[in-house]
Amino acid sequence: MATLILQICLIVSSVLLVLLVLLHRAKGGGLSSLFGGGMQSSLAGSSVAEKNLNRVTLAVIAVWVIFIIGIGLLVKIG
Repeated sequence: MATLILQICLIVSSVLLVLLVLLHRAKGGGLSSLFGGGMQSSLAGSSVAEKNLNRVTLAVIAVWVIFIIGIGLLVKIG
């Protein structure tokens, strides 16, 4: 039962992590500029919003890693 709960939480946190990464502004000329991400206005976001987005993303990454470790431990024990 605990493994199922952790797996569901891992899926939810994975989807949330993907969405948060996609919300970040592109800083390079990689694939994002190919799809129109290279043309951004100065009103696209503020530095405070980017800092908060970075903090939330790091928190979700930490939770995601904890879920991965938890599932690994439960599989190893059980």
